[in-house]
Amino acid sequence: MRRRRASPPIEAVQHVFLARVRYSGAPSQSALPMSKLTSDAASSAAPSHGARLVVLTVVAMLAFAGNSLLCRLALKGTQLDAASFTLVRIASAALVLWAILLARGGGGQSMRRAGSFLSALALIGYAVTFSYAYVRLAAGTGALLLFGAVQATMIGYGIAIGERLAAIQWLGLLLALAGLVWLVLPGLAAPDPLSSALMIAAGVGWGVYSLRGRGQADPVAATAGNFVRALPFAMAVSALAFAHARFDAPGLAYAAASGAVTSGLGYVVWYAALKSLRPATAATVQLSVPVITAAGGVLLLGETLTARLVASSVAILGGIALVVLPKRH
Repeated sequence: MRRRRASPPIEAVQHVFLARVRYSGAPSQSALPMSKLTSDAASSAAPSHGARLVVLTVVAMLAFAGNSLLCRLALKGTQLDAASFTLVRIASAALVLWAILLARGGGGQSMRRAGSFLSALALIGYAVTFSYAYVRLAAGTGALLLFGAVQATMIGYGIAIGERLAAIQWLGLLLALAGLVWLVLPGLAAPDPLSSALMIAAGVGWGVYSLRGRGQADPVAATAGNFVRALPFAMAVSALAFAHARFDAPGLAYAAASGAVTSGLGYVVWYAALKSLRPATAATVQLSVPVITAAGGVLLLGETLTARLVASSVAILGGIALVVLPKRH
């Protein structure tokens, strides 16, 4: 008969086990389940993605506010006419974005592949109607009509594709809109019907242009392609209005800055942010633009800081937070 092998004493087993634990320490990362590693990677990437989205959105809103200030300076503070302003704005943006594509090795080929004529039509429709409406409308009335149309277009589209807002988000949207009305109330006046229609059309055009930016893989190429396609339309409008053309150096400088920086580069940043924003969120955050514009007027143009501006800004920004934060949580 074969003799049974004697089991080692229990004390020896415990000694070996403890020694191995002390040697190995915590289990190695390679020994962790793949699901745990994937979960950890996703959780570490989420905050950085969220921070990037916040930065892109804030930069885009700053660009839009800067664009409003430049438009105000050019169209109400110089001799430049609306058609010439639009042409210089579109051409400057197209030139700067083409130069960026050329520097990174894309150039004209990238612009031909990216962008679309529908987006270009929405862009030029917004730019032309906004410029002409801005000349005759009071600033407060224009802002209310413009952003009201943007909200209706983008939130209406979101509801049509199945997006639903929670009750707290509807409350936030109403609070932000009420803050906007309070902000522009001193500047409200009985609007000219044609100018009102043009500003509403501008809001719809901008809403459509923003919605078409969702999901763009290359924001620079897409924005460049849209501006290049919009340029012939801007030239046609300028040619039709040539009899009323007026130029001066400050107006041309403001228009060029509006196109190259706050429109061209600003729209690239906006398209990059839109990839991660729902339509309702993208619409609501734009209500911050009048607040930033008013703050810029105080800091840069010497305008008066009033209690109305502070209170309405708190209402608008608080309403935006109520719309955005439930989505983030």
